[in-house]
Amino acid sequence: MNNVITVERKVLEKNDAIAMRLRQTWSSQNIFAANFVSSPGSGKTSLLEATIPRLKNILPMAVIEGDVQTDLDARRIHALDVPVVQIVTNGACHLEAQLVDDAFMRLHEKNIRLLMIENVGNLVCPSSYDLGENMKIVIVSVTEGDDKPLKYPAMFVKASVLIINKIDLLPYVQSDLTTLRGNALSVNPSLRVFEMSCTTGKGVDEWCAWLCSQVKD
Repeated sequence: MNNVITVERKVLEKNDAIAMRLRQTWSSQNIFAANFVSSPGSGKTSLLEATIPRLKNILPMAVIEGDVQTDLDARRIHALDVPVVQIVTNGACHLEAQLVDDAFMRLHEKNIRLLMIENVGNLVCPSSYDLGENMKIVIVSVTEGDDKPLKYPAMFVKASVLIINKIDLLPYVQSDLTTLRGNALSVNPSLRVFEMSCTTGKGVDEWCAWLCSQVKD
């Protein structure tokens, strides 16, 4: 057991050193980096598809896509005419700072103001890995129920923003919006919460205006 702990500590220390270097690089280039995390199917890519058209003419942006397999999500983002790099982890359940560093080097963009990193769908492993981001943004859909913050508290503690997605489906699922919000805030009272539907567009403009305000001039 002690050996396992030692190996894990060394892995995280190496990751954190690279993340610190990335954070310094992005700060020096005035890049705001957001790490989007969620369970599979919560709507991370749909959120980016709703966000990008509203902001791409205001903020030069790029996207790093993480997935276990395929470049399907990167194709969806590419169709929106913004720079995108796909990371395929080949089974790994999270992105690591080195992978993000390699992907960033492939962007060859000198005027990025907003870098959006879509992590692998998982509410466990990504909570332990710093990618050099300014903030983690956790997405939960109402179709997952209202207890996710209590089951996976580490992710919600480390996140700065909670997006409750797919609220258009509330009439059809066993999920209570007030309970979900309350559970999240009981874990992390500092969370900035947005309720939205990427399908209907409800709440998306508010989210985009807030995100834009976080990118410093």
